[in-house]
Amino acid sequence: MSKIDEQLFSAHEHALEKEYELCPKCGSELSVRHSKHGGFVGCNSYPACDYTRPLVQHENIETQIIEGSQCPECGNELAVKSGRFGIFIGCTNYPTCHHIEKPTQDEGHAINCPVCGKGHMEQRTSRYGKSFYACNTYPKCKFLVNYPPVAEQCPDCGFGILVERKTASGKRLECPQKQCKYKRAL
Repeated sequence: MSKIDEQLFSAHEHALEKEYELCPKCGSELSVRHSKHGGFVGCNSYPACDYTRPLVQHENIETQIIEGSQCPECGNELAVKSGRFGIFIGCTNYPTCHHIEKPTQDEGHAINCPVCGKGHMEQRTSRYGKSFYACNTYPKCKFLVNYPPVAEQCPDCGFGILVERKTASGKRLECPQKQCKYKRAL
């Protein structure tokens, strides 16, 4: 075995952590830093200079105005925008008008909420990116299920919906009530 050069593994001079750029604020060197939110580039004279920038530049789409559209709240045009949860359609008069278009569901396929009966089930995304289905009258009704609902009444307990689950043995319909054990293969 050849002798291993220990200088390659020192924490101070690691090849990937050197940026070889100068700080635009103070002129010191920049290096790759790490935090609980991921890597970033920061100034080496940190307490004196607080310059940072993201390690990876995410593509930010330009706001594209939708011609012929009109905000139902203020009357200005709508635009396709990019936010922290992805692309959405919102009002161009943002600071004063907070209107955001939700993706429209086909009203013929809307499944009524089995708990409150006033709202209908709609797909939502958690802050971790996982999909779930909840009543649209939240916070009055807090009913939700983790699997796609089907507008069919449970034959055992009479609950208003069933959920469609994908398992290793194939797709099946189940009752979302914990005390009910109804399952049927599709």
